[in-house]
Amino acid sequence: MNKAVNDGVWSGSWVAERLGVELEGDDGLTAMLGLALRRNPKRAHLLVSHVLGKHVPQSPAVVHGHGFRLGRRVRELLGEREAATAVVLGYAETATGLGHCVADGLGDAPYLHSTRRPVEGLTPAGGFEESHSHATSHLLLPEDPALLAGDGPLVLVDDEFSTGNTVLNTIRDLHARHPRRRYVVVALVDMRSADDAARLERFAAEIGARIDLVATASGTVRLPDGVLAKGQELVARHEAGAGLSDGGAHEAGAGQEGLAGGDRPAGDAPGASYGRTGRVDLHWPRGLPDGGRHGFTPAHRARLEAALPGMAARVAEALPAGARRVLVLGFEELMYAPLRIARELERVVPAEVRFSTTTRSPVLAVDDPGYAIRTRLAFPAHDDPADGPGERYAYNVAGAGFDAVVAVVDSAADTPLLRAPEGLLGRLAAHVPHVLLAVVPSYAPASPAAPERPPMLPEPLRGPAFSSYAPEEVGWLLQDLSDVTLEAPTEEREEAIQSGGAHYAESLPVEYQPSERYQELFHAALDASAARIAQAVGVVTETVIAELARSRPAPEAGAPAPRPVLVSLARAGTPVGVLMRRWAQYRHGHTLPHYAVSIVRGRGIDANALRWLAAHHDPRDVVFVDGWTGKGAITRELADAIEEFEKREGITGFSPEIAVLADPGSCVRTYGTREDFLIPSACLNSTVSGLISRTVLRADLVGPDDFHGAKFYRELAGADVSVAFLDAVAARFPEVDAAVDAAVEELAAGDRTPTWEGWRAVERISEEYGIHDVNLVKPGVGETTRVLLRRVPWKILARAGAGADLDHVRLLARQRGVPVEEVAELPYTCVGLIHPKYTRGATGADGKAVNL
Repeated sequence: MNKAVNDGVWSGSWVAERLGVELEGDDGLTAMLGLALRRNPKRAHLLVSHVLGKHVPQSPAVVHGHGFRLGRRVRELLGEREAATAVVLGYAETATGLGHCVADGLGDAPYLHSTRRPVEGLTPAGGFEESHSHATSHLLLPEDPALLAGDGPLVLVDDEFSTGNTVLNTIRDLHARHPRRRYVVVALVDMRSADDAARLERFAAEIGARIDLVATASGTVRLPDGVLAKGQELVARHEAGAGLSDGGAHEAGAGQEGLAGGDRPAGDAPGASYGRTGRVDLHWPRGLPDGGRHGFTPAHRARLEAALPGMAARVAEALPAGARRVLVLGFEELMYAPLRIARELERVVPAEVRFSTTTRSPVLAVDDPGYAIRTRLAFPAHDDPADGPGERYAYNVAGAGFDAVVAVVDSAADTPLLRAPEGLLGRLAAHVPHVLLAVVPSYAPASPAAPERPPMLPEPLRGPAFSSYAPEEVGWLLQDLSDVTLEAPTEEREEAIQSGGAHYAESLPVEYQPSERYQELFHAALDASAARIAQAVGVVTETVIAELARSRPAPEAGAPAPRPVLVSLARAGTPVGVLMRRWAQYRHGHTLPHYAVSIVRGRGIDANALRWLAAHHDPRDVVFVDGWTGKGAITRELADAIEEFEKREGITGFSPEIAVLADPGSCVRTYGTREDFLIPSACLNSTVSGLISRTVLRADLVGPDDFHGAKFYRELAGADVSVAFLDAVAARFPEVDAAVDAAVEELAAGDRTPTWEGWRAVERISEEYGIHDVNLVKPGVGETTRVLLRRVPWKILARAGAGADLDHVRLLARQRGVPVEEVAELPYTCVGLIHPKYTRGATGADGKAVNL
């Protein structure tokens, strides 16, 4: 039987012996590469990869694994922060799938590959030449023109790095348009000479950028003088034999049928019936791109991951009973989708599954154990290529003993030529008992003439330009409205809000400075509760990490488990998100991404922030974080907003669950504690939250394509205790280690189902006190403090016997002239009541600035 991979003979020995070509390098290099002869006047030899899944059918796990591991190495090289801003660019057609796999390994990087298929009306974002190739013009056609405009690292992926010319051409073109500081070149094999390597170093110095190289193996090809002419002569001699070259090459097609018609390849079962073809409907997700031709985001990756088991199951059901050896055959640039389907199929069927793709590359086939391309099927191009008709090829398929081939093409290639007798399906059917066709919808970018969103949302704001937090602690998915006057006196805001004349998020309360006595209370409370808070931080963080590990097992054996992406609900959730990030670093050495986003009661979460997160991270890794729960209004708001976002955007994967430090309302499953105790960050406003205001959503300031807004109060730096609060809590981490482990174990064994006890209590209080509006009842220490700092309070309900946790509440209530009423039966430590029918003469407001 003809084999693509020989037994005990290097698949490059035939070329090496006849042309004097030598392959030198790392151990294992010859296991990765064989040699063949190009039918190309520009270069004689072809390095044939055994692990790429292009010319040689290979296990899809092996193909994906090589690219994935390269991506992990790039991530380690860049570090978490730079890796989060990286973009991956792959080369058509051979490395389109490899580049996708590298992006998978990198984690959250958007991906684009060059293409030779133009799109009418879509302006290229770049282009370059591949000088040695049979088809040289590469186009870069991202749907989002800003995809390549950022200043993060650009990761360029090719199957082999031979001279470096293609990479130099690419970087030269893109750097002139959008300069950046760092590039990483990734390849399965680095085969450059010393001169080529030095040339790349000089080029990097010329443009003032760093260029790193990551490769699985390295070596060099030694070419004797006159090798091009000798190779051309050898190709001509072997093609002159009416399709059968020395050694019995099977040149099936192009008038050289070899094993054509009803001839049965050696090794196939007697009586096998050839020519059976059929179709399988993959149920490809609507609107999901077929690959990286126009950009492939982490959100796209998440949708594909979710759909793969179903698609593989449909393919498995369509396979013939008893199939022992199955090939999933991709189509030219369409490598990644069929590779991932093949990988999933490999998990669920008992057959041996292999993956390769068709190609434009014209290569001589020689049926010899020492030659990498044993058989060739030739057929006409069937996707109406822009450069005109021509031959296409499938190598090492005929005679390889496949019981079934699943040909996966995009809809642009599902044409009559595909199904013609001399087309791909006909050629396959002549050599394989069963042929299945699966069609992936070709993704077409929206017409440039149509209205569209801004090409890319801005990068997160970071300190010290925005907030007093260190830049790595949190990225704010907000727009800076620091120069806009948004503050209004508390009594004016309350009257406007309750009369329906304004939403609470359309203005800001005045950021009052606390009195000396109040500051003393804050520091005393922090000293008393720091260890308690540290324990709650540890418990909620460990719970989040464990839950993600259970729901998202590592994608490849030995690969790191997915890590949470912390997304705090600004602003109360932000200090908690920073502390959770610090705990993960302290306890596990993990550097977790952390962002802050806006959510507004009655208006939902910032959809543009979700869109940004989906473009940069897998939504399934996102964990929303808040400080505490009251009655659970934000919990419900988030769930409704996520559902609406999925319907409108078609982006799935975000969990509506919230992780909180304290859940006294029993509204969530993931929490550090359900006790209602004083969290000192609730005592203050911006001066404990990185000097950032509440978020703002006002139509004249926040457009449909903008992040929600917020202000940075730089002028309050003298009173800022944001970092002091974090440091005080983090300093107690070591002393609560054991308590955290015990609490996590207890929580894992118990029932954490929300009871919504808090919501029922709020409804009861609302009716008992004649308020009849649950939005004016603010339960818990944190919410009560907010009422006293930002709203017009009516009265405070305090649990009888509540101690020091309420010292700051009692002080604020005295300063605002608000009565504190002790209540025997209260599920919370305290509850703040906003005046139900506010006018400026109501209890609790005298029209003057409150002296805190």
